[in-house]
Amino acid sequence: MAGKRKRFAQRRKACGYSQEALAEALQVDRTTVQRWERGVGDPHPRQRPLLAKLLHVELEELDDLLAPDISVDLPTVDRERGDGFACAIRHMSQQLIMLDNELNGLPIAEIAARSFKKVHRRLGNGDYDRKAEHEIQSAAAELAEIAGWALFNEGKFNASRRFNQEALFLAKLACDRSTELITLQNMGMLAGWSGRPREELAIAQSVIERERMSPRVEAMFRAREGQGLAGTGHHREAARSFGRARSLLLDNGPDSEPPWVWWVSDQEIDRQQGRSLHETGDLHAAIPVLERAMHHQEGSQVGYRSVAAVRLLDSLLRVRSWQTAEVEARNLVPAVNEMSSVITLEILTKVAGRGRAAPGAPSSLRDTLEQIESIATEDPYDF
Repeated sequence: MAGKRKRFAQRRKACGYSQEALAEALQVDRTTVQRWERGVGDPHPRQRPLLAKLLHVELEELDDLLAPDISVDLPTVDRERGDGFACAIRHMSQQLIMLDNELNGLPIAEIAARSFKKVHRRLGNGDYDRKAEHEIQSAAAELAEIAGWALFNEGKFNASRRFNQEALFLAKLACDRSTELITLQNMGMLAGWSGRPREELAIAQSVIERERMSPRVEAMFRAREGQGLAGTGHHREAARSFGRARSLLLDNGPDSEPPWVWWVSDQEIDRQQGRSLHETGDLHAAIPVLERAMHHQEGSQVGYRSVAAVRLLDSLLRVRSWQTAEVEARNLVPAVNEMSSVITLEILTKVAGRGRAAPGAPSSLRDTLEQIESIATEDPYDF
């Protein structure tokens, strides 16, 4: 069950609204506002702009107010000061990763952020054994990196940037190059999604140029380089970077490869190249790449994998491949309820809306897209 939303209630009162008055301004029942404050259900996406305006906050701040007030205790974290403290932090990180990869990515940003804040306070107070300082800093850096990724996945880019910066700082203090590298990859990804491809390219190339990496780690940064090059209009160079990334995956990596490289696969390279081709408008080239990205892969899966299916659907709609688009749309219908990635759902909602308005789209396709749009915007607590 979701936790109560005390911050939302406090903000309502600070703005001078009773539950009844806020409900009247939003043209909903008072019980609806009561349910929101108990953490049962969410405002409809169409209600959110007005609600944010009434509470004098930005939409991103409204999301924070609507987050459940979850109190998270790391395992034994209050009783440990040395290596056990670091182990408790790492255990929480492992649990968060498992949840993120479950059912296309369960929302973990709230738990991850609150967990890291608790650790951060103890680090600031010096409440730990100095003999284990580097190990604790390294574990905290990993937790901050996970929080940064989760915040990105929920569309909270500014908060994601702050947590990434803290992760990078702690990783440097701990001399933890592995966490530093995955954080830099996340920062490059965030830059690309924020419309800053030159920054994405600069981050990738700074890593590639200054050190030797294992093949799989280099493949990750080559793919990031490819996206930065495509975003800055260097399409041939981008194709070479993606090609280099794929060839690196054929090399045998050393036993000392970082544990997080498990998700750097052929499908991941295809997801990234498919995204760059889709976003730069090379739709006919994007379609086969995105189709490959959706091929079944054994073992653990990343929680955001469904974004490739959404981009494929959009590409098919835009090239007016109605029959194939309808097949993909029908395949997506049962998966939409399992999508918790905010950025994926936002893209999907836009794609479905554009597709329904596309001239010449068959009525059966429009109906399927309307169904997708309805599911994508429904109350996640309703079943």
